[in-house]
Amino acid sequence: MKNLVFLLLLFITTPISHAETTEKADGRRVIQLREGPEHVIWAVQLSDLHFSVHHPDRASDFKRIVGPALSMISPSLVLITGDLTVDGSQYISSLFSLTDGKSKDLLTMKQNEVEWMEYQNVMQDVIKRSGLEKSIFYDIRGNHDNFGVPIVGGSFDFFSKHSINGQLGRKQNVNSVTVQIGDEKHLFVGFDSTMSVGLRGPTNLFGHPADQLLTEIDSELSQWNSQSTKPVTKITFGHFPVSFSASSHSGRSLQDIFLKHSLSAYLCGHLHTRFGKNLKRHHYMDHNFLSQKFFQSNMHQIPLGSTKNCSSGAPSIGEFWEWEMGDWRKSRAMRILAIDRGHISYVDIDFKSGFRKTIVVPTFPLDSRFMSRSSSQKYECEHMVAQSYATIRALVFSVSPILSVVAKVYDSRSGKHDLVMEELMRKRTDNSSRGDLYAAPWNYRAFEDSSPQRFWLEIEVTDIMGRLSSSELRPFSINGLSAKISWTWKEFFVMGCQWDTLYYPLLWFAMYFLFSILIVPKALLILSKKRYTYKNFAANRGFINCIAWVLQELCKMHVVWYGILGYLFYLVLFPWFVGQVFTDGESWGYMTYMGWVVRALDNQESHKYIGSPDVMVIVLPHIVFVVLPAILVSAALAAEKELYRVSLSGKKEDDHEQENGRSLVYDYQGSRRSKFRFGARWIRKIVLVVCLAVIWKHLMNCRALIKAYEMNPLIQFPAYSFSIPLMLVYAMYKTGRV
Repeated sequence: MKNLVFLLLLFITTPISHAETTEKADGRRVIQLREGPEHVIWAVQLSDLHFSVHHPDRASDFKRIVGPALSMISPSLVLITGDLTVDGSQYISSLFSLTDGKSKDLLTMKQNEVEWMEYQNVMQDVIKRSGLEKSIFYDIRGNHDNFGVPIVGGSFDFFSKHSINGQLGRKQNVNSVTVQIGDEKHLFVGFDSTMSVGLRGPTNLFGHPADQLLTEIDSELSQWNSQSTKPVTKITFGHFPVSFSASSHSGRSLQDIFLKHSLSAYLCGHLHTRFGKNLKRHHYMDHNFLSQKFFQSNMHQIPLGSTKNCSSGAPSIGEFWEWEMGDWRKSRAMRILAIDRGHISYVDIDFKSGFRKTIVVPTFPLDSRFMSRSSSQKYECEHMVAQSYATIRALVFSVSPILSVVAKVYDSRSGKHDLVMEELMRKRTDNSSRGDLYAAPWNYRAFEDSSPQRFWLEIEVTDIMGRLSSSELRPFSINGLSAKISWTWKEFFVMGCQWDTLYYPLLWFAMYFLFSILIVPKALLILSKKRYTYKNFAANRGFINCIAWVLQELCKMHVVWYGILGYLFYLVLFPWFVGQVFTDGESWGYMTYMGWVVRALDNQESHKYIGSPDVMVIVLPHIVFVVLPAILVSAALAAEKELYRVSLSGKKEDDHEQENGRSLVYDYQGSRRSKFRFGARWIRKIVLVVCLAVIWKHLMNCRALIKAYEMNPLIQFPAYSFSIPLMLVYAMYKTGRV
């Protein structure tokens, strides 16, 4: 009896293996799947876990849900794309809401080994509960895992010590694995593009792929080019979206490498779900300079001209999909990615309401919202594999036996979803397979249409307990046409803008604008005979005359005008502040608009201007939301003072006229002056409220920086901290006296 119990426990705790892992001669790993279903593999992606001592529910939910879910899904790979620990920072929540901190107030951003030990323990428990082999888990470093880490492998590099990659000896920045089923190869390449010198947040926000890293990614993606006669599905995974990845010193970018290899997909995290659910982007190789370098206006990049080329030696289309997945931190999200005969699809699962007992992943036909142009070209050229089009297919994962699976197709041409096909799907594999693939035959030619959103697919599953589960209703296009989806402005802001290339144009445009609104009115005041006064504006109303008058009134407040001009030169020419940049609390550096200058650990040399364009999260908000409003409210105070002075002089003239008996009552003009005097005082009060709001905003930013870099405002950054508040207080005092 004891022997029977021992064997049973051994069976339960031993990882179930449906694959054989081998190494090529060059050391690269290959996972050979031994069991069905044929032609189909699937992987799981998790991202932005943010395990924190201040939010223990994230780790406890992960342990409770993810282990059993992985056991049910039994994926070939589990990819964890960064930000394993560290909670969120309030400093840049108004701009990007991406940087998270270690302290309870979310402002101090450095490493805490307690959280890393929790991550290691939770992952060990998840691996045990899932019954999967540890070697199929790949976790990579995110910017939060790099906060305040001066050197990889150093005493504060807890990722190398506690992560799965670190424990398995995957020390390199690029790791690849090939999942092979039959003669079909699916290559996964993961990479770490975090800073080589990990600054504290908030100025650690971007990926920084160096030239060497890009060369290694290129090499890994090329490993099967000369050895495989069939096309290889290529997928990369990292933490940072392309929009938050800087170019290398030579000007190369991740986008260049991915387009060269025509990836099927790039899987990433970093942005979470607070910006929207359509954080996806189709990249296409074209010659449109703006869309390639600065921004892409919508999710789908429309190529210039036709791309159809049906010749046998035609090169592959340079394109790839970028799919950001959301986060575990708040959304409790998990992604299942499936590859079925080269067709790639995915489903994002929301576990906020708890464990899902049944999960459905349609694998064909594909969602037309995320089609690649190569799919359309294959269909147009009739290069597609007809067998892969002959059935509707879906993966079904469930804790209970499945009673029925039904495929439903709807026609939306009438303006509503009319059911036009309902077909029972049958299981394609036996009980020893890795998972359950269901298929239903259909006449796919009957669903050809010029509209990519006419036909919609839904898979409906009923288990033996009577529970009904359905896949999301989604459009499909047999022709391979793409359904267009528009970004919201927030989605465009984080996915469509290439911030690395936009930073300096935006910075210098803002600085030139600030210098111009100070210097041009002053030059006109000194060199031109024409004066812009309130009387001139009242006689000849117009927007230009109003702006010129208001700004020239600012020029007459010499202390404020020269103070703001000097402050602008200070921002351009001098360090903004000095702070502690690493977790050790002993290394100091100073920040300019170009980045940080930090002394190396051996004190022999400096790292110059690292953290660019990451510093934009401090630089641009300060210029746009503090300096510019400070100039405008100062000018408004000066103009309001002049208004009040003119109204007072008008009142004296009216009083003088009454004394001489020239007028018994105010005429229309005098009445209007009186009302304007009343309004002018309220204008000042409104401007004072705005002025105090600007000061409050600036002081809150300074407080966040003090916490983030452990600075003393009187010593490390007095000019940055006090210049704007002092000038605004002086402007309020000066304009209060008439």
